[in-house]
Amino acid sequence: MSALVDRILGLPGWLVLLVAGLVVFTEDALFVGFVVPGETVALLAGASAKLGHVSLAGVLVVVVVAAIVGDTVGYEIGRTGGRRVLHLRVLDARREQLDRAQEFLARKGGAAVFLGRFVAFFRAVMPFLAGTARMRYLTFLGFNAAGGIVWGATVVLLGYAAGASYAQVEKTFGPVAAVVVLVIAVVGVIVWRVRRHRADGRARSGDPH
Repeated sequence: MSALVDRILGLPGWLVLLVAGLVVFTEDALFVGFVVPGETVALLAGASAKLGHVSLAGVLVVVVVAAIVGDTVGYEIGRTGGRRVLHLRVLDARREQLDRAQEFLARKGGAAVFLGRFVAFFRAVMPFLAGTARMRYLTFLGFNAAGGIVWGATVVLLGYAAGASYAQVEKTFGPVAAVVVLVIAVVGVIVWRVRRHRADGRARSGDPH
């Protein structure tokens, strides 16, 4: 994680925007969100904005647009070739998660597209599954755009807030300590989101433990 932080925070502004846009787009468009850390890169891009390497408005626009466009590409891939892709053996290890995502989409419809944006695996597969299920594109687009805007703004601003801590610690104690603080802040946000997702899952299943 520290190497990733160092690399991204050391990039010039235009390259921060390019990396953030490409990673967020790829996470959503190519069905690989469980291996491409789109949320982490968006957090770090927000931190980079706080450090003055890139404009906050630019990061917000790039992350939100990449999320919406990436989801749209994922939807189209699902609509045109979803059934074939779902039967690929490489996905067997994720079969149970895919089944849960499909069931969630069947129950919630467009709302699943919006809510799925905030859960790592669902964020990667939900647009694809919506296309496979032949959800009306305008319905998908509305929920997709809303989710992309809310998710993008939330994650980037969380990174921006973490960057404020980084800047203060760097000024007082130096860059090494600052990197440690930023890593802790980013990891803390990610752990909090994972725990909240697990708690929501237990609540839905009726299991209090």
